[in-house]
Formats: sequence, C-alpha cells, structure tokens
Amino acid sequence: MSLESVAVTGGTGRLGPTVVDHLQAHGYTVTNLSRSGGSDRADNDVRVSTTDAGDLVAALASVEADAIVHLGTISTPDHDPGHRVFESNVQSTYVVLEAAAALDIDSVVIASSMSAIGGSFEPDPARIDSLPIDETHRATPSNPYGLGKYVAEETATGFARRADAPTTIASLRFPWMPSEAEAQATFAERDRTLSGLREDGVFHTVRNTLFAYLGREDAARLVRRALEAEFEGHEVFWAAADDTSTTVESAAIAQDVYPDAEVRAPLSGHQSLVSTEKAQQMLGWEPEWSWRDEGA
Repeated sequence: MSLESVAVTGGTGRLGPTVVDHLQAHGYTVTNLSRSGGSDRADNDVRVSTTDAGDLVAALASVEADAIVHLGTISTPDHDPGHRVFESNVQSTYVVLEAAAALDIDSVVIASSMSAIGGSFEPDPARIDSLPIDETHRATPSNPYGLGKYVAEETATGFARRADAPTTIASLRFPWMPSEAEAQATFAERDRTLSGLREDGVFHTVRNTLFAYLGREDAARLVRRALEAEFEGHEVFWAAADDTSTTVESAAIAQDVYPDAEVRAPLSGHQSLVSTEKAQQMLGWEPEWSWRDEGA
C-alpha cells in the first residue's frame, strides 16, 4: 500500500499540529480537515464537519487522500451536553469510515481513549481487573464520553466486516498527552506522591487513568506507524509512556490503589500500568519520552 496524501481531521487540536508536523517530516502531503480550519502547518486546509458525510467525501476526494487520521472529536465531556459528546465520537467515526469506503481509502487511524474501558471521566472508580492493563481488559464505561469512545471502537470492528471497508483500521487508546511545559508544571513541580495527589484533588482522575500519560511526539510516531501498518481489519492499541506520572513505585501503587486487581507480572520501578506490548509487536512502536528526562 503506497501512501502519499494523508487527511487529518482535527489537525488544529491539541495533538493535531504535532501529527501534521510529524507526517510532513516523513514525506507525506497533509490536509487538515476541521470545522474551524485555520491550520498554519498543513499543506492543505479545508473547513468541513466530520459528521456531514457528503461534505467529507467531497473534501477527501478533492485532496486525493490515501489515508485518514481521525482526531476531530470533542476531547472532553466537560463543556458540551452529553448527547453532543456521544454524537461527536460515534457519528463522526462512522462517517469517516463510510467516506473511506466510498473513496477506496485503505488506511484509517482513529483516536480512541482509555475512557473506552470505563476510565478517565467516570464519576466512580474505574473497574480495574488486572495490571498491567492490556487490550483484553473488559470495558465498563457509563459516561457519554467513554460510551462514545467504546461504541466508536465497536463501530470500527463492525465496519471492518464489510467487503468495502478500509483494509487497515487502528483505534489508539490515548491517555493525557501533555506538552513538555505542561508535564514540567504538572509532574515535576508538584507533589506526585499518593498523599500529594489526594491533597491536590486530582487523585480520582489519575487513578482512573492508571497514572498514565504520553508525549505528543511519541503519539505522532504511533499514528504514523499505525497508518503504515499492514495488518487487515480493525485493531485496538493501548498507548502510554513507559513510566507513570508519579514518584511512587508501581508495585506500591498496585497494592495501595488497585488492591483487587490481579498483578499478572512483576512491576518494577515506575513501570507503566498500561501494557503497550501489542503496539510494539504489531506496529514496531515504543514510547521514548519521559517527564523524568532532563529538561522535561
């Protein structure tokens, strides 16, 4: 499969500009597709809603896209009605896949979230059965954002059964992806012990996201590896840095925070509680950046 032109929905969002820059640096012609437009990085910039099938097909056809990276959804459930959040995640994913099928676009990458399993924005503690968590873990979302991400993944699985479906569809379960400045302010300059997180009022959030994070450059590399992959059908991949966002060792976190979870393999040091083994094996991707690096 030869890829030259990649359309990125939401190329002006938090992760989008990094993905655009990374793809261009690796020789791709990149088009930003978003409702607001205004990308100062992409080779082409088209204003279009990813929930409008006709407009999206026309936009993709006009730039002769060979692949789609779908980042253009509502990123949190905090500022929009629940039904709008759910619609953004689910309908846009279906429309993107339908447009890809109509135009014989064979590679689609979808930004999912660890919310898909019932983490992140859940009002109650996430149900964590085993550590490190991997793609076989059950999904128990209840909030509009998590439900939308879960249904979007299921939509991709169902779509992959169609004869006209894209050859390769990858859903990437991203955690929070801070800039280096945000990581410095949030991780390095605050008390990241468990007691410090509780006093800071963020313990519930970091617990429900398994103390995970990912550098944006690492995320962009994963997007490219998924675009270039040669597997067939739909696959889900966890994405996270190799370490946690705390100063507490991971074995102690598992014992203190997730006492009911089965620890399937010994946890060493600040090892991530999220397994990225599947992405390593199928996509040849490993995270490289840590907030503990000098200058983080």
